[in-house]
Amino acid sequence: MKCVLFDDAKWSNFFPITLTRSIGDLRVGILKLRQRISAYLDMIISNVIVSSQLEAIYKERHKDWQVNELEAVDTIFVNSRLKIDEKVKKQILALQKGECLIKDNVILAARLQPKKGKYQAESVEKIFSDLTKIEPSEIGYWKYLWDLIQANSHYINRDFNYFFYEKDNYFETELGTTVINPYNVWIGEGTVIKPGVVIDAADGPVVLDENVTILSNSVIIGPVYIGKGSTIKSGAKIYAGTSIGPVCKIGGEIEETIFQGYSNKQHDGFLGHSYLGEWINIGAGTNNSDLKNNYQTVAAYFYPENKKIDTKGNFLGTIIGDHSKTGINATINTGTVIGVGCSLFGSELIRDHKPSFSFGTGSKTVKYTVTEFLETAALVKKRRGLDLSGSEKELYSQID
Repeated sequence: MKCVLFDDAKWSNFFPITLTRSIGDLRVGILKLRQRISAYLDMIISNVIVSSQLEAIYKERHKDWQVNELEAVDTIFVNSRLKIDEKVKKQILALQKGECLIKDNVILAARLQPKKGKYQAESVEKIFSDLTKIEPSEIGYWKYLWDLIQANSHYINRDFNYFFYEKDNYFETELGTTVINPYNVWIGEGTVIKPGVVIDAADGPVVLDENVTILSNSVIIGPVYIGKGSTIKSGAKIYAGTSIGPVCKIGGEIEETIFQGYSNKQHDGFLGHSYLGEWINIGAGTNNSDLKNNYQTVAAYFYPENKKIDTKGNFLGTIIGDHSKTGINATINTGTVIGVGCSLFGSELIRDHKPSFSFGTGSKTVKYTVTEFLETAALVKKRRGLDLSGSEKELYSQID
């Protein structure tokens, strides 16, 4: 029996981060959503349905996957937005042909034999017509990006206990390193921790994945995850609820923030309750606000409605799309959403929403030309020994 992970028509709820990736590739806790679903179901998922905009790049990056193509075989379908746990896993595996799990009219899992052919996220729901609907009370799904930020501490704890607690642990530290509650710390092979580092896992686990470097006098307070090949700069303060994906360079003060990966915030400055994509560079002294002075809930720009909506939460910093950058001493207001490929600088407050490819200050921006953006993006990737592929160029050219 096959397993297919599908994005549904709500993939735009997670813009600007999903302008360049599937919902399934969003990170929360230690894992990406698709990794967690695959691990719980104990199935290798190499068949996905994504938006038409992402099809070419996913076929390029995952040459052994079936992307937006289905075979006429018995198949379990799982929505990328599903919040999976042991109870939900059992419900999925118990599905009979022609049945689906549904909540709020959202198909979260189904079992059927589809017609062979091409499908995309925009129209995937037509596959699920005429199914017997099962509506479990204890099942949930992701609705907005800020939901992932708010849940990050919980998922780091969950992932640590489920996937890392009994995994081989290369726990070894230099003389002069302070570790509080070492049973709550997992260190991957090749990771280097310099003297003077404090790892405080009293209130939550700290996972330092393979080949991480923690420079002297950094403080890490769990729950925290730091991904493969990332570097934490000297004097950094990494607080609870932070997940840092692979190959990042991080300094300053970070709290309740998710980095997808391949991004840099090397210098002093505060970043809190935020979500950052890949290939981002945060300039020295950049700070963001994550709480309003009147302590009311934060509104943030929501792409499907082309306006700001109430997030129902008191804390939200900034959401930043791939390949965006801030200049030195930039200041970012509470709930600011910054699109893909932006370059923002100057002393004026950056606020509300900055559309993709915006170039300029907080109050005055012009739009990058695609040619200018692609030249810079190619240089950024070249610094890591990577090329900007044809499919990437095509994808960025389609973003408004």
